[in-house]
Formats: sequence, C-alpha cells, structure tokens
Amino acid sequence: MAVLELFQLGGFRSVPRQAGETSGELPGFCYRPVPTLSSENSRYHKIHDEVYKWFDIKFDKFGRTSSPEQTEVCHAIFQKLMENNWLTENTMQQLYCDTCQRFLADRLVEGICPNKTCNAPARGDQCEICSTMLNPTELIEPKCKVCKNTPRIRDTDHLFLELPQLTDKLVNYISETSVTGLWSQNAIQATNAWLKEGLKPRCITRDLKWGVPVPHEKYKDKVFYVWFDAPIGYVSITAGYTPDWEKWWKNPDNVELFQFMGKDNVPFHTIMFPSTLLGTGEKWTMMKTISVTEYLNYEAGKFSKSKGIGVFGNDAKDTNIPPEVWRYYLLMNRPEASDTLFTWADLQAKLNTELLNNLGNFINRVLSFVAKPAGAGYGSVVPDASNAESHPLTTKLVEKTSKLVDLYLDAMEKVKLKQGLKCAMAISGEGNAYLQDSQFWKLYKEDPATCAIVMRTSVGLVYLLACLLEPFMPSFSNEV
Repeated sequence: MAVLELFQLGGFRSVPRQAGETSGELPGFCYRPVPTLSSENSRYHKIHDEVYKWFDIKFDKFGRTSSPEQTEVCHAIFQKLMENNWLTENTMQQLYCDTCQRFLADRLVEGICPNKTCNAPARGDQCEICSTMLNPTELIEPKCKVCKNTPRIRDTDHLFLELPQLTDKLVNYISETSVTGLWSQNAIQATNAWLKEGLKPRCITRDLKWGVPVPHEKYKDKVFYVWFDAPIGYVSITAGYTPDWEKWWKNPDNVELFQFMGKDNVPFHTIMFPSTLLGTGEKWTMMKTISVTEYLNYEAGKFSKSKGIGVFGNDAKDTNIPPEVWRYYLLMNRPEASDTLFTWADLQAKLNTELLNNLGNFINRVLSFVAKPAGAGYGSVVPDASNAESHPLTTKLVEKTSKLVDLYLDAMEKVKLKQGLKCAMAISGEGNAYLQDSQFWKLYKEDPATCAIVMRTSVGLVYLLACLLEPFMPSFSNEV
C-alpha cells in the first residue's frame, strides 16, 4: 500500500506501508489555482517558488492549473458527468458591474455576511469569520472590489452539479472514510454542517474570460468555476509530471490519499471534489485522511495581506531568521485543534528555550566533546562501548526514549504533527538530563569505560533526533 500525501502547498509522497512492501517514489508537487499564463500570475508564481525554496520545501514539479493537462483532465471529468446525467442547466442570478462591464468573480465582490449571528465583512464565496459558504448575491451591500461601485443582479444560464442526487453516494463515502481515515474533528464538523443543511445543486460554470473553457456549445463562452476545476489540479499536475498518473489517481486499492489544508477549504474537498469524482462512475483514488488546521492569528488580531497585518513568506525570508527556526515555530504552533497565536515574543522565547537551550545544547555538548582531541575527548571517533545494559542511567534513558518514539510514531501516523514534534523535543530533553546526571566530564578521567557508554549512547540519541526531526527541519537534520 502506497501513501499519497497531498498538500495545497505541499507534496505527494509514496512510502511502503508494511515490511516487505515496496513502491515507486512520486516526489513533491505544489498546487496553486493559477488560471492564466499572464505576466502578473507568472510573477507571483516566481515569488512563491522562491519562498518555498528558501523554506526548504522541495518539488520535482512546481505545477500550475494553467496547463494543457488541466484542460484535458477537466474536460474528461466533465464529459463523464454529462454522460451520467449528474449535470443540469438552470438560470441563476449573478452580480454584474456596469462600470467594469463584466460579471464579477466571487473574489471580486465584497459585502456584509448575511448570517444574522455574524454580519462581518465577507467576500463573495465565503465568510472567513463564521465560515458560511455564500453566493455573491446573498451579500448585504455588495460592492465591486475593483471600482467600489454597487453591482446589479442579472440572470444568466449555467450548468449545475446535482449534489442532492449524489448525496447517498457521498454520505456512504464520508461515513466510512472519516472513521477509517481518522479525519480531524474540525473536518468532520464542517462537512456535517453542510450535510445537515441539505445539499443543493452547485453551479460549476462562470461568466468569466479566464479559466478552463467549458466544452459545450451553449456554454462555450463560459469557464469552469474555480472550485470545480481547482481540485482537479491535483490530478492534472500529476499528469504533467508523469504519463503514469493513473497509477496514483485511479488505483484506490494500492494508494492512500492524505490531504492537508486550512478549515475554510474543507467543503470543497469533502463535499464538492468527492462528489465530482463519484459522479464520473470511475474508480478514483478518493481522499482517505484529511488534516485541517484552524486559524493562526497574528499578535492581537488576524493576518491580513490586504491590510499589511502579519508576516508572510517573503517577509519571513527577509528577516534573516534561519528557515529551520520558522519551520520549527510554525509547526510547534500549528493550530490543529483550535486557533493559535503568532507573536514575535513567543518566537524568540521558543528559539532560546527550546531550540538553543534544549536541542542545540544537547547536540553541541555531545558532538563537540567527541570531536575534541585525544586526552580531552575522542578525536572525532565514536568510542566503542560494552555492557551498556549494566549502566542504570542508560537503561532508564532507553526505556523513556522507546516510549517517546512509540508516541512519536503514533502521532505522525494520525497526522498530529505538533504532538510528534513535541515527542522528539522531549527526547532531546531526556538527553540533556542524561548528560547532566552522568557527569560525563568526570567519568572521562575517573571511569573511561562508563564514559564511553554514555557518549556512544548520546551520539546514538543525536542520530535518532536527526531522523525524527527531518520532516520538520530537514536542513538542520542534514547538518547534524
């Protein structure tokens, strides 16, 4: 069984699931819904690419949805949905800006959330405060984001995915997979909220000039709605990497699909995309596990790129703080169960107390002592040691470390990344206590045999830490 890990800003990876099993390696991909090859989009694509490289995030193909493969795969899925009668035609109301002379994409509409318990500022497709999914026409006091004028409502014909008719198939999939795949609780809650309200037909086309064109004579001047075709980008970018993409995406018996994302994107991946794949009637690799984060807030408020509040990828790069520090802090602060807070003071505190005083201190003490010349250390040669099991401190360390490794593996299998990182750091803490309790600097002269046991064990612990921390801080692990 191979594992397919899918991140919105991450990658695919296959690993053997059981002893004796082997699988090919399909390295990293990044998915960004970029609709056209305009110079503006290319500029942002380049910026993202540079930031990810700095963060030590590697891709064999840094993909985009503005590719021939995207059009090809989208059209194939669309045709299957048409053949299976899961698409219907209907007239919908859409916001049209007379000043800009165009129908407005959801992201180009701003207004007030119609949810009476919220009434917060919201964009055209979703309220970020209460997470309500919206149609732009539902917004109170809508405004065109470009010209700030009030758009008017116009009728327009569109194609709809019949989610109500697909509900039984979808519920069967969710009921089984959410349990076997250990879906995070926030993913289950967001999905059940949609199901509880009752699914409605979802429009999959838009009156826009950019995007994937609809292969239908009546709708040839329209494009697919971004949240219909964007998840298909996972498939098409794989197709752009290898002609054998179906070995991953149409091989559910041998591939497990993991997805990682923020909570505002959950319904598109647990409702819309699965319904789309189920509607084709083909044997797709469906998502097994989804790991959803809550919000990471900034100092006293929320991150806001438009208002210049927060620190973003290119900003982090410009601070000259090493990427390992950023990766450690953001993963240790990952909002897995509830919102968490980024503060500069907390970043500094975790750097000093956890990375430097705990991890860095342990590794430096061990390796620098081994590296000292003979007479003061071991001349950069790890000492031989025997009868380690007779040394009580070492036996106690082994017991504690073994338990922490088991907890680490369990946390990582359940995609509890923060807990996995905490287990690794706890092992480093045990290593520091082991060094201090053994007083190795005295043993070196008074009991060389026992000192050799302590230092050989400590070097092994350093190696173990480098392995356990590799998913979190790969450049640090390589250096160690």
